[in-house]
Amino acid sequence: MSKIQIDWDKIATPEPVLARFASRRSVVYSTKGIVAASQPLAVEAGLEILRKGGNAADAAVATSAALNVTEPSCCGIGGDAFCLFYDAKTKTVKALNGSGHSPQKLTLEYARERGLTGRSIPLTDLNSVTVPGAAAAWVDTVERFGSGKVSVAEVLEPAIRLAEEGVPVSELHSVSWQRSENLIKFASPNGDEMLLNGKAPLQGQIIKLPNLAQTFREVATHGKDGFYKGRVAQAIVDLIQSKGGVMELEDLAKHETSFVEPIKYTYANEVTLYECPPNGQGLTALIALGILENLQEQGTIKPLLEMEHNSAEYLHVLIEALRFVFDSSWYVADPDAEHVPVEKLLSKEYLASRAKLIDPLKTNPEVVHGNPTNSSDTVYFTVSDQWGNACSYIQSNYAGRSTPIPKGCGFTLQNRGSGFVLAENHPNALKVGLFSLGLSRRKRPYHTIIPAMATRGDELFLSYGVMGGFMQPQGHIQVLQGMLRGYTPQAALDSPRFCISAGSPDTQTKDSGNAGDINSEVYIEEGIPLETVEKLREMGHDARQAIGFQRSMMGRGQVIQKLTDPSGRFVWAAGSDLRADGHASPQI
Repeated sequence: MSKIQIDWDKIATPEPVLARFASRRSVVYSTKGIVAASQPLAVEAGLEILRKGGNAADAAVATSAALNVTEPSCCGIGGDAFCLFYDAKTKTVKALNGSGHSPQKLTLEYARERGLTGRSIPLTDLNSVTVPGAAAAWVDTVERFGSGKVSVAEVLEPAIRLAEEGVPVSELHSVSWQRSENLIKFASPNGDEMLLNGKAPLQGQIIKLPNLAQTFREVATHGKDGFYKGRVAQAIVDLIQSKGGVMELEDLAKHETSFVEPIKYTYANEVTLYECPPNGQGLTALIALGILENLQEQGTIKPLLEMEHNSAEYLHVLIEALRFVFDSSWYVADPDAEHVPVEKLLSKEYLASRAKLIDPLKTNPEVVHGNPTNSSDTVYFTVSDQWGNACSYIQSNYAGRSTPIPKGCGFTLQNRGSGFVLAENHPNALKVGLFSLGLSRRKRPYHTIIPAMATRGDELFLSYGVMGGFMQPQGHIQVLQGMLRGYTPQAALDSPRFCISAGSPDTQTKDSGNAGDINSEVYIEEGIPLETVEKLREMGHDARQAIGFQRSMMGRGQVIQKLTDPSGRFVWAAGSDLRADGHASPQI
């Protein structure tokens, strides 16, 4: 029998599409656990840990590490992570901030001496690399929230096996990898560690990542010290210092995960939305939800659930509410370094005042908001277990594919430090050395990645998220509103979305640092009628259609919902975004 020959040139897609045909996915149900992620092999890694007796937190870390292998141009151990964990025993939501600080020697003065005069540190300048927090977040998630039945080494084993044996590359991620190929080559003399014979792998081709497997083994054997001390830490510092960066071994050794109190907003006396507190942008979603509630209470608009879903009337209100909250980028900063007035921003008075600025019939041209640019170098996933726990997890390398690979380590470094603003009076400014003598100058930058959870009373309702830069709070609001309409998790994710994009650089204001054009483009996803887009334009929106692969700006989400059947048993219901390669899969 002759072997079938595959023509990889025909499989490669020069002009990729996000979904060639309209597809139907059913809701996935389970009475035990579910893993929902953007890559099937990573889903199986999580399920493997659930079957070994691990809980949702243990399985989330297994999924996270596996995604580093299967989607390495989007995430990895060289980046940061955040998570929310619903503890079924105590019926409480807990939060973990796994983001890293800037190096101690990186000050605003140093940046200016280096000739950095723009708004931020360039993505390709290795002073934009902050301490990677993911490795510590993985270990701490297992040790703080895990079942105690599986070790960190056991949790990392599926990802190590995938990296050593090789993984066939998924269809959509192969496109991202191909788009990253030149960036990887340009950024790193070690770029071949993440390429296949010097090229980005095509869909279906198998790639092995042995150096990444060895990095994972260091953590499996030595815990956090395996990453933040020793060989891996030295390789990170050697690389950064070789390019003029100031990170030192001490910066890595001092890193710690923060266990923090989640912030929340209760909407319509029914559902409480939970987000991680600043330095992440989850606050933005909560403010938007508060504005929407106040608009309805003031009688400015009729109840959202009475509006036709994705009609011009409905989309206009959501777009305006989100336009009015991106000014929160001014306030989202490291709370250990700057005061963040969370309570004031979520107060009835503030939310009501913002709601009064919205006209239900047309856009308000007087708004200056934050600059919602988008990056998709992020993965979001969620896991539930047979005991009723759930874990909402997100990790990212920011635009890490444009940074180099530490020699022999198999991962790219994040450049989250580009979230700092090079302006002395901005809350997200680098520390000023002159006033920090003898004090820590380390600071966490503005972060876009945000997991979400929602409860009804103290019972879990949703564990969910939508990845993709500044799309994330927009996605949180749109998916939540779909669920409140009674949509299934899959239908809420399948529903076409909008994305407020960034204004042009010449319209950005000097004061706001992160501010953009008040008439920013609003991209309306294919599937919403052109007539609706035209009505939005008549209302003053710069509305444009997002078609084909451009739809990727709408983010990629996962949802797990907790239901109760008539017998009183809980049932998990899950959906996975058709804009990604993954799926939701149940444990049996």
